[in-house]
Amino acid sequence: MKQEIQVLDVVAVTEDIADRGLLRGQVGTVVESLDQSVFEVEFVDNDGKTYAMLPLKSSQLLVLHYQPA
Repeated sequence: MKQEIQVLDVVAVTEDIADRGLLRGQVGTVVESLDQSVFEVEFVDNDGKTYAMLPLKSSQLLVLHYQPA
């Protein structure tokens, strides 16, 4: 069973998004749910500066977990 994506989840993109300069595996944070399967994701650098913010489908995202389920 796939976990539903929630606002503030930390996610990684599962594919390159060349037109936005994102590579598979880059990590962002879900900042808004636009639809059941579309989420606004913000990507920030180590200085906290946003370098990309775009809507992505749930199929393009992998929720990251830092503790056992």
